[in-house]
Formats: sequence, structure tokens, C-alpha cells
Amino acid sequence: MLSTIAIIPSAPVLVPELAGAAADEMAELRTAMVAAVAALPPRWVVIGAGTADVVVGPESVGTFAGFGVDLPVRLSPHATGRPGELPLCALMAGWMRARAQPDARAEVRAYAGHHDAATVLALGRQLRSEIDQSAEPTGVLVVADGANTLTPAAPGGHHPADVDVQLALDDALGLGDVAVLSRLPGQVVGRVAFGVLAGLCAPAPRSAEELYRAAPYGVGYFTGVWQP
Repeated sequence: MLSTIAIIPSAPVLVPELAGAAADEMAELRTAMVAAVAALPPRWVVIGAGTADVVVGPESVGTFAGFGVDLPVRLSPHATGRPGELPLCALMAGWMRARAQPDARAEVRAYAGHHDAATVLALGRQLRSEIDQSAEPTGVLVVADGANTLTPAAPGGHHPADVDVQLALDDALGLGDVAVLSRLPGQVVGRVAFGVLAGLCAPAPRSAEELYRAAPYGVGYFTGVWQP
């Protein structure tokens, strides 16, 4: 049964051990992320973007070593073994689990970026059907970024027109506008993850609460909570 949905960014700079001097600047966003994730029940399905469609089980262990610090993360309290290679959305989910809900267990669904709008909506509907087949309350954690082109120093280059794209995305996430999320342009880094969210919650969530929106370092970050 689908329960609460939390939406957070996926940027490694949010992890203090990786952020260095930027750690204090991101404190407000991290606080909002913890609040959003704390609203989930103990069983999670995580939606994010990846290089391929993969499912990562709650027994998995990963590390941020590829981002400069060997910081291990687990997708459940009993996950053991050597860290494997996990998509970034899974690493961020494991890190947030430890901060906000150490007893939670997460299964991660990462989706490749090549899927078109119709496919991602269908993937979202399929995931909703799978979740609703279980009587156990299941939270969904969406781990995805907006445009990464919003300032001259942005990692994706600077495209001033993308500011309007980010505004439309933030407004859609803040209002629960599934129609907008179902047709996002390619400038949105997490387009596929947000499209799966649209299919999951169509025709609309019961409520949507915005906890944070901003674009530090030229990347659009949103945090919020939806009730399906």
C-alpha cells in the first residue's frame, strides 16, 4: 500500500564529509531533507536516475569512495558485506536512511535517462500497482535534481532560459502538478525519476508540501512531501 512520498535532491555535495567548506551552506537543505524522509514509513521504494534500469535490494552496501571519501552506506540496518557499486540515488538514499530513519529498509529503482515520457509514466503506473499489492505501508523516496545549468558556475554550463524550466519544475513539485511532471524537458537532470513519480501519483496527489527550493551552485534542488 502506497503511503507517504518524500522528494529530495541527489547531489553528493549535500553530504558533509564530501562538501568540505560548503557543508555549512547546505545545512538548511539537509534539515529539510531529514524532515521529509522522517515522514516515510520504515519500508521504502526509492526512485532515481541511473545509467541503466536496475533494482538494488535492501541487503546492499555502497560507498561514496568514487566521490572522494570512502564513506559506506547501507540500504537496511542488517546489510553487511563489502560495498558494491551503486547508483548515486542509492548512495544518497542509504546516507539519508542513516540520518533520518536508521531502522528503515530501502529497495532502489534506478531508471535510465533514455526513456520517453510515455514510458516513464507507464513505469510509474506499474510501480504503483506493485506497491499496492502489499498490505504493508510503503513509502516512496524520489532522489533527483532539477536543471544543472542555472548560473555561470553550474556543472552543466550556463543556460539562462533554464531558470524558467526550473521554476516550472519547482512549482509542479510544490503543488503536486502531475501533468507538468509528465512532460519535463531534457534540461531536467531527474526528468525520468520525476516522470515515474507522475505515473505513480496520477491523476494527482492528495496533498503536496514544499519544504525547500533553491539553486545553490547552479543546480535546482527541491525537497517536499506528497500524500498520494
